Amino acid sequence: MYASVETGGDNGTADHVRVVDFRSDTISVPTPSMRQAMFTAVVGDDVYGEDPTVRQLEQRSAALFGKEAALFVPSGTMANLLAMMVHCSRRGTEAIVGDIAHGFLYEQGGAAQIAGVLLNTIKNNPDGTFCLNELVRKFRGFDVHEPNTVLVMVENTHNICGGKVLPLDWLEKLAAICREKGAKVHMDGARVFNAASYLNLPVSRIVRDVDSVCFCLSKGLACPVGSILLGTKEFIKEAHRLRKALGGGMRQVGFLAAAGLCALDEIVPKLKDDHARTRRVAEAIDQMGSPIFKVDLANLHTNILMVEILSKQIHSSDFAHRLATVVPGEMEAGVVDADGKGIAVKVSARDWTFARIVIYTNITDEDVELAIKKIRYVVAEYEKEL
Repeated sequence: MYASVETGGDNGTADHVRVVDFRSDTISVPTPSMRQAMFTAVVGDDVYGEDPTVRQLEQRSAALFGKEAALFVPSGTMANLLAMMVHCSRRGTEAIVGDIAHGFLYEQGGAAQIAGVLLNTIKNNPDGTFCLNELVRKFRGFDVHEPNTVLVMVENTHNICGGKVLPLDWLEKLAAICREKGAKVHMDGARVFNAASYLNLPVSRIVRDVDSVCFCLSKGLACPVGSILLGTKEFIKEAHRLRKALGGGMRQVGFLAAAGLCALDEIVPKLKDDHARTRRVAEAIDQMGSPIFKVDLANLHTNILMVEILSKQIHSSDFAHRLATVVPGEMEAGVVDADGKGIAVKVSARDWTFARIVIYTNITDEDVELAIKKIRYVVAEYEKEL
């Protein structure tokens, strides 16, 4: 038997393969109570400003974050783009962003393509920060040949740095520099509730020193669609106007906002459980003592785990494919679930020297134990071959 479920769908393997999907917390799906809230939501036309459930979500989000106002948008990518369009209102201005930030790597250059904003990168440190002395030197606009730097963007938690939480004192110092330079600070807080859970602090404290922030409802919060952008009333007023230009004005969107309200009550308090399950996977890999596959257990913060691949002979995409495949002999070796099904584990891999594991609310303790069983088997297999 040879069954692969690497690319989604069961490919006819559902009867004999149990899939544990660690690719992203975007895989999360609404809970039963969330589905019920969506079914019974009171809705109106949000473009007219008449959807009461959207208004409730925006008002509650603003209160939680300690910001004046909030805006529901379809995606985090749109939220980040809107923030750039508002803060960098004059085309040709510049925003500074980390060189491995999501907004630079994975949002299709919307800053240039749509907003007319130049992104100037600064090297991210392993913890998601960057050198503040270098930041000071990055500011431009003192010469007629240069663009004006008007925005600095940070990411919290930091995805490619392994779900790292930005230190609060660093954020405070960064904000002070930006105020002195006359620049704004925007936080891509797609997973900022994970940061708040890790630090055991209100999310309002995490975002205290930034001018605008967004968070994603459709990642670890299990909602089907949506992000929330927050800032001053004037900022949100302009973002609301620009949202329409980007095609983000939706009508009876309260059905989606109802899921967001439910997530704030039901999912946010359980994020610490996702972190604990992620740590269990990390500890299991660390305990293997493999010379090929390593994790940075000491610096694991939240629900994202990077598995470093130290052998140049193993590509992360090959490792991901092997984890997602059940091969002859594997089930006979006991790599099965309680029903005797083979185990396929999906992880993220591109042209990276690591594979990414992300755990979210729909992942159970049983899923974690099954994934660990499969990972141990595959790691041992690679070690025998090399």
